[in-house]
Amino acid sequence: MPQTTLPIQLTVNGTRRRIAVAPHHTLLEVLREDLRLTGSKECCLVGECGACTVLVDGWSVDACLVLAVEADGADVLTVEGLASPDGRLAPIQAAFLDQGGVQCGFCIPGQLMSAHALLAEHPHPTRAEIEEGMAGNLCRCACYEQIFAAIGQAAAGDAPDLGGLGAGAHAGGARAGAKTSAEGLDQ
Repeated sequence: MPQTTLPIQLTVNGTRRRIAVAPHHTLLEVLREDLRLTGSKECCLVGECGACTVLVDGWSVDACLVLAVEADGADVLTVEGLASPDGRLAPIQAAFLDQGGVQCGFCIPGQLMSAHALLAEHPHPTRAEIEEGMAGNLCRCACYEQIFAAIGQAAAGDAPDLGGLGAGAHAGGARAGAKTSAEGLDQ
């Protein structure tokens, strides 16, 4: 039986894309396999870990839970789109590096996207807002304190200029389905 595909159009990191997708493929599969944007990680596939977090029309979502056809016509921002076209890191990326918020690196793309969305919604978040905004992202290396410090540093405008490696795109809102408490973040 032939594979059925559906044509979709979406803007990914500022570039308009037309692609034929299988109706059952997730946005994560299309980003990683079809568009070769491998920053968003495949991990739990049930929306629990946040490793696949991307922004869809400014909303933070788990790409493993969104069918690609649901993103038809959407504006998608992945971690690859945070840095400027000249390679200058976004302030949140620079702050993560400066604060040591990167250990193994597996969760970092999702952490960065959630932090980017958090700062778009709350430019000067409190500690509680940071914990709440990042509650849907797990880090096996337990770098939560460094990640929270990096978000605070970026919010304060104190992120280092890593010369040639700044500014990202817009974001807004909290991840659909994100946990509503910061439980487990104090480990």
